[in-house]
Amino acid sequence: MKTQVTFRHVNSSHPHLQDEAVSVAQGFSKYADSITSANVEFINEVNKTVEITIHLQGATLVAKEHSDDFHKSLHDASEKIIRQIQKHKTKQIAGRTKDIA
Repeated sequence: MKTQVTFRHVNSSHPHLQDEAVSVAQGFSKYADSITSANVEFINEVNKTVEITIHLQGATLVAKEHSDDFHKSLHDASEKIIRQIQKHKTKQIAGRTKDIA
């Protein structure tokens, strides 16, 4: 899986944040094997916003969270993506069983 981490409106890149974002993105692979790429974007405007975009085979999932801390935003956005991956996987399985029956 290809992972890209982007910092917007931040004076310098944060190596520990980048490492954490890569490890979180790599962790998504245990929920779905069809993930082709992940993009984690840190945006520093009024709030600290994290936007995670996951490209699956046939779908794109996006989660955006903002708070006063990048770590909290990253954690919350990753939880949203995990729920979306699980829902997408459930829909795929339900569609396959409907075709068989």
